[in-house]
Amino acid sequence: MTKGILGRKIGMTQLFSEDGELVPVTVIQAEPNVVLQKRTLENDGYEALQIGFADEKQSRTNKAEKGHAEKANTAPKRYVREFRDANLDEYETGQEISVDVFQTGDKIDVTGTSKGKGFQGAIKRHNQQRGPSSHGSHFHRSAGSMGAAADPARVFKGKKLPGQMGGGQITIKNLEVVNVDTERNLLLIKGNVPGAKKSLVKITSALQAN
Repeated sequence: MTKGILGRKIGMTQLFSEDGELVPVTVIQAEPNVVLQKRTLENDGYEALQIGFADEKQSRTNKAEKGHAEKANTAPKRYVREFRDANLDEYETGQEISVDVFQTGDKIDVTGTSKGKGFQGAIKRHNQQRGPSSHGSHFHRSAGSMGAAADPARVFKGKKLPGQMGGGQITIKNLEVVNVDTERNLLLIKGNVPGAKKSLVKITSALQAN
């Protein structure tokens, strides 16, 4: 069954393992999440666990959000996400979920919003190679051939062209939990995770653990 929690990316640091190996880690702050609702087949047509993270300002909440949060005896939350394949019997509405749902060595999947890079060319956006810069070449940092003029006389869908780079949802799979700090509600994850500092990340147990 899936375990999950919402957190905020703080930044990166490094640790040393017992054998002296330097391990780069990402620090995730996951103050206690609150179970807002349990979705069931009878009422909603599917099963999921709805979790809220980080209190929202009262000036930014509406009556519906306040009423929904009151059912769980908590304040309205800024971030609300659902986790499928969770064992609903283990949770109750209003229950707090902390970082201790994970243990050192667990394999996890981390989902976040990548940093937006704006409009970029094909070389930076798709790691393509540049053309020669001399001898009459007209192909430097452009996308290259768009296709034959006679047939098919059009550009195929999906061709890697310049455009908006970043700012999309990214999931990195099979990352390892290096340390769990329950006192400070911190998760230390080996390697990097998508997103800028202070951005929201969704952490779930790995679906395809190696």
